[in-house]
This record gives sequence, C-alpha cells and structure tokens, in this order.
Amino acid sequence: MANTAVSRPRTKAKPRQRARRRRVDYYDYNLLASVILLTCFGLVMLYSASSYEAQVKFGDDMAYFGKQAGVSIAAILIAVIFSRIDYHHLMKVAAFTFGASYILMLLVMTPLGVEANGARRWLKLGVQFQPSELAKIAVIIFIPYMILKMGRKLNTVKGVIILLLIGCSQGVFAKVFTDNLSTALIIAGISVVMIFLVYPKMKPFLIAGGVGIGAVALFLLYLSVAVKSSDSFRIGRILTWLHPEESASDGAYQVMQGLYAIGSGGFFGKGLGNSVQKISTIPEAQNDMIFSVICEELGVFGAVLLLLLFGYMLYRLFFIAQNAPDLYGSLIVSGIFVHMALQVILNICVVLNIIPTTGVTLPFVSYGGTSVLFLMAEIGIALSVSRRIRFRQDTEENSGEQKIAG
Repeated sequence: MANTAVSRPRTKAKPRQRARRRRVDYYDYNLLASVILLTCFGLVMLYSASSYEAQVKFGDDMAYFGKQAGVSIAAILIAVIFSRIDYHHLMKVAAFTFGASYILMLLVMTPLGVEANGARRWLKLGVQFQPSELAKIAVIIFIPYMILKMGRKLNTVKGVIILLLIGCSQGVFAKVFTDNLSTALIIAGISVVMIFLVYPKMKPFLIAGGVGIGAVALFLLYLSVAVKSSDSFRIGRILTWLHPEESASDGAYQVMQGLYAIGSGGFFGKGLGNSVQKISTIPEAQNDMIFSVICEELGVFGAVLLLLLFGYMLYRLFFIAQNAPDLYGSLIVSGIFVHMALQVILNICVVLNIIPTTGVTLPFVSYGGTSVLFLMAEIGIALSVSRRIRFRQDTEENSGEQKIAG
C-alpha cells in the first residue's frame, strides 16, 4: 500500500507587533512663550503705571517704558543664546561666579557703589547693576555643584550644616554689604530648598521650620504688645505693618494707597490707563507696587489672569526639573523655580500687606533692567536644561505574516 502524505493547509498568523523606540528632541517653547507673554504684559502695565511720573520728571511719558522695552528685548535674546549652551559648562564657572559675587557685593561699599532712594545696592562698572542679583544665580549654579561634589557626605548633619553655611553666606553678604534683606531671605530660601530636595530625611527640616515659625510668631507678638516705636529701620517697618492705620501718612503711606487702589478696582477694574492712585499717590508705582495698579485698572479679573500666567510659567519650570536628564540640571531648575516663586509670593504679599515691606520686584513686570536681565538669564539656563531632555516615542511595525508549515 502506497504511503500518501497529507499536508495541513497554511494559515495566516495574527500580525505580531514590534515596538521600535526613537529618541525625540525637546525644547520647552511653552516656557519661552509664557515668559514673553509676561514681559509684554509687564511692558503694557509699566507704561500705564509710569507715564504720568515720566512726563513730570523727564518730559517724556515713555521714558521708563523705552528703557525697559530695550532691556527686555536684549534679555530675551540673552535667554535664547543661553538656551543654546550646554548647562553642564556652568559647573566649570560655578565656583568662580560664587566668589565673584562676594567681591562685587563688597565693592558696593566703595566709591564704585551707587545710592538710590536711600539704599546703597548698586554698582557702576561701565553699566549700573545690583550685584545681589548675580548672587542669586551664583547660589543656583554653585549649590548643586557642591551637592554633587560632596556625594554621600551630604547625608550627614555636618554635611548639611556646611552646605547651608556656604549658601546662606551669600545672603549674609547681601544683607551686610548691600543692605538688602529681601535678597538675603530669597538666597537662604533657595539654598534650603535645594538641600532639602536631596537630603534623605525630612524630619530635621520640619523641626527647624517649626522652631523658626514659632520664634517669628513670638517676636511679632512681643513687638505688637510691648513695643510702640523704635529707632531701628527694620523694626519700624514691622511696627508699621502691624499697625498701618497709625502711620497711614508716614511709613504705611505707600501700602495704604496700594490697598485703596486694589479696593477701588472691583472685579473688572476701571480700565487700562484709568488708575487714579498712580498719579503721584503711590510712590514709585512702576516698581514694587505695580500689582496694585494692575488690580485698580484690570480688577480682580486681570490680577487672576496674571497669577495664572505666573502659575503656568512655574509649572513649566517644575516640568523641566522633573524630567531633567541628571541631578545637576534638576537642581538648577528647582533653584530657579524657588527663586521665581518666592519673588512673586513676596511681592504680592507686600502689596496686600500680608507681610512687611521688603522691596522685592514682581518678575518680568516691575521696572528694573538688572532684574529682567538676570531673570531672563535664569530662564535661558532652564531652557538649556530642557534641550537635554530626551523622550522616547514608541512606533509600531507589523512584522508580516508568520507561516506555519505542516
């Protein structure tokens, strides 16, 4: 009997999908766009807040606006240029920048220092600028560098104390040599948060924070009950803050006028350019108190829109910090985030009289060339970190038919 071969029919298998990953370059255009929007908004409000004073003082209602617009355009270009530079190069100049900021703040006490509005905080070396602004960037790039250098030593209490002393020393110099307490507090805040992010234990920071808050509360209680007047400038500011109505025509004049402006703005405001309080009533309305003019002219609606813009900018910084390719980049952007957030919070709290007057500007909105330049430099550094982020994108391919032979 002849053998016959029986073959099974060929069947088509289900297509097997194979995932292929490719790296996708990234650049945070959303952060750049949010900062440009904030800058443009700030220029519009700056012109509105400063036009009257500029006309009276300089005979040109665009005097403040013109200077700020020119600096802002240059600052945006600087941010774009910085974003093209690998942020790892900052590690090579971190120590030099940190040391240079000490020297520049010392020079403020020499004839090179410039006094304005009763404060000696500026330095004139061809151009006039505030060395304390450089100190903020110096801390932001140097503390992460030291964290990487110290390695496991940072896990000890001694290592944390040494690093805190290094960071806060810049704040001490800012207070002693430029009489800028607000900058000293911001520098200390940046240092503490960056160290907190890498230190494995949270308890010591919570205890220190609780003790600090308790001490401040007791001090304020003592001042409000036992002290009515003081020759100290700082204590005088705190007393003015605790009892603003008693010095409404003196120390609390600026804050009270700002509160009147905010209250009169209502929900939608009086309209752009229609502020009454800015006309010689709020001193230096284009500087620290510009938020009160925004509230008067654009109302609560405009103020909330501005806060949403700030919130989105901070969200983009948080996103970059979370996705940075290494610890150094993550810590740098975290320091920038803390700096921006502290300035926004402190400025608005001062305008609302929640805290005593500090002299902190509103980022990208208040008048001040030095502030805009250094803030934009920080944004450029954050964008540089964002360029190093690599996402993996999955693509699917069919592997074709799989044949099964009998």
